[in-house]
Amino acid sequence: QVQLVESGGGLVQPGGSLRLSCADSGSRFSTLAMGWYRQAPGKRREQVATITSDSRTNYADSVKGRFTISRDNAKNTVYLQMNNLKPEDTAVYYCHTQYVWRDYWGQGTQVTVSS
Repeated sequence: QVQLVESGGGLVQPGGSLRLSCADSGSRFSTLAMGWYRQAPGKRREQVATITSDSRTNYADSVKGRFTISRDNAKNTVYLQMNNLKPEDTAVYYCHTQYVWRDYWGQGTQVTVSS
């Protein structure tokens, strides 16, 4: 029903940019609210950005003005454009949604910001 696969992580220098993608193999993507979360070593998983089915967005204060979440329903994909990356953005980033009261997570993609 819902299967999320992330891609696009990697190593980037401070101030650099990355775009993460999350593709859903199911047929209900356009009806789903989607979110990006991240988890740094030794820290709890935190919400980064969310987008509703009608593309209303919300961001954590720590990424406002630097990250942009968007979706392409024709491609069943949600994106996270990350600009002006900082070392504290280093984490495993996860795509998330809920469907029929169940949480679905992708496998995660590592983002490392380091010089």
